Formats: sequence, C-alpha cells, structure tokens
Amino acid sequence: MKTYLLPLALVSAVALQACDQKAPNTPAEKPAAAAETAAPPALSTTEQRLSYGIAFGLGQRMKADGVPLDATSFSLGLSDALEGKDSRMTQEEIAAEMQAYQEKANAENAAAQAALAEANEAASAAYLAANAAEEGVVTTESGLQYKVVTEGTGPKPGPDDTVEVHYRGTLTDGTEFDSSYSRGETVTFGVGQVIPGWTEALQLMPVGSKWELAIPSDLAYGAGGAGQVIGPNAALVFEVELIAIPSDDEAAEAEPEAAAEPAAAE
Repeated sequence: MKTYLLPLALVSAVALQACDQKAPNTPAEKPAAAAETAAPPALSTTEQRLSYGIAFGLGQRMKADGVPLDATSFSLGLSDALEGKDSRMTQEEIAAEMQAYQEKANAENAAAQAALAEANEAASAAYLAANAAEEGVVTTESGLQYKVVTEGTGPKPGPDDTVEVHYRGTLTDGTEFDSSYSRGETVTFGVGQVIPGWTEALQLMPVGSKWELAIPSDLAYGAGGAGQVIGPNAALVFEVELIAIPSDDEAAEAEPEAAAEPAAAE
C-alpha cells in the first residue's frame, strides 16, 4: 500500500500548484529549442545548490516509488509555475490525469496485494502442515502450534496478568522481523494485549518455559498483515521465553499491606 501514498502526495502537490495558475484558452507555445539545450548551471551559488539538492532528493524518492514522470515535462511545469506563467493544461485536464493515475495505481496495488495474500496463504499452509508433523509439536484446537524447548516450573499467567518475556519473531522463511534478544532487554505487556496466538500460548506456559510457536495467520495479523515485513495471510514463527509474571509479584507485595490495615486502624 505504501508504494503509492508518497507518489500521489508529491504529484498532487505539483498538480495543485499548477491548478492555482490561470489556465489559458489555448496551449502556450513550446519553449525555444535553445532553452531546452542550454548548458546546466555550474551549481556555484547557494540558490543553485539548494535548488539542485531539493530537486535531486525529490527525484530519488519519485524514482524509488515508481512515479511515471517525464523529467522534461516535470521541469517545464515547475518552471512555468515558479515564473508565474499560465498553465499549459486546463484544471480539468490536470484533474483528469491525476484521477486516472490514482485509479491505475490503486488497481495495480490491489492486484499485487491479492497475489501476495494468495502466495502467503499457500506458503503458510505448507509450513504449518510440515511443522505439525515434527516431533514434539503440539497443535491446539485453534490451530496454534507449539513445541516445548524448556519446561518451566513456575505458575501459568491468566488472561488479565502482565508477563515479562524474551522473544524472537520470524516469517516462515526465516526472515526476522522483531527480537527482544537483539535489543538486549525483555519486554513486559498484558497477556490480552497481544495477538491471539500469543494470548493462548502464554496461558499454557509455566514461568521459566521456553517454547517455539508457529502461529496461523488468523491468530496473528490476518489478511491485513502488519508493517512492511509481515504480509497478508502470513503465518508467524516465534521463540518465546516466559521470564516472570510481574502482576503476581505486585499482588503478593500488596497483600501484607492490606492485612496490616485493620491493625493500624485499631
């Protein structure tokens, strides 16, 4: 989706700038051939260098985002606007071109997303089927798959608990998209604040456990995906280590204080 957001914003800005100019009844004449073939500036002044730097950066972004621009026409439109000349296209013509481009871009993006979703669905299904046959892998009724690497001996968290974990997340092809190990610090969050696959798995894990999880897309981010790495219908693989249940510790610390209140009141 992101591929088309920046180009549309940039091209729209240029189109709106051009629309602010008064449109003539007939197109203006083309610039003289001598102007088209003039030698480039030496970039010796602050204004020249600033202008070039802005244009170059804009051009890089447009190229990276696949904006179908003609550099000569783009420069012509920019020059006309900056010099206060009349637009060589009517507002209606500019609006029509912008709408046509946006519709085409949206259609291409939708087709690409649909193809990616289909490919991810097939790859995820194949991975989960193969993983389910691995020794030690347990598949729950929801479709969640887990394998116990280390069996903890502590309590299991409930749906309202807060947990402290270490984890590493990858796609089924091994691409890592997140890791608390890489950051060198654990993460604390509510059991009910994460994707459904995590919520289910955490409540099955005793503190001190380390599990490998394979989470189907419907228990992860589904058809919408997440960010630029996790695509639509992508199954996810996690290495999860349950370090502690901080909410249990906080409750235990609060109990002696609560018991002391009546005595204090007396």
